[in-house]
Amino acid sequence: MISIPEMIGYLAATLTTASFLPQAILTIRTKDTESLSLSMYSLFTLGVLCWLIYGIYIDDKAIIFANAITLVLAATILFCKIYNVLFKKG
Repeated sequence: MISIPEMIGYLAATLTTASFLPQAILTIRTKDTESLSLSMYSLFTLGVLCWLIYGIYIDDKAIIFANAITLVLAATILFCKIYNVLFKKG
């Protein structure tokens, strides 16, 4: 049976990951990254990677779940931003 703290962890993981989806979907669909900060997304993506590594290290499934999905979304947005900066699109 799942404990209350685990339920809270999974709820937090689901909410924070889901909150990131609209930005990822919009960026992927429009390819518009002009208003996004390259330094912020670089640091955020690195931070999410560190959280994922930490979650793996302590074997916390909620942290692993949330950060694995968020890492894919954040890295996708970061890739779009870098591509647009390199090719002068924003």
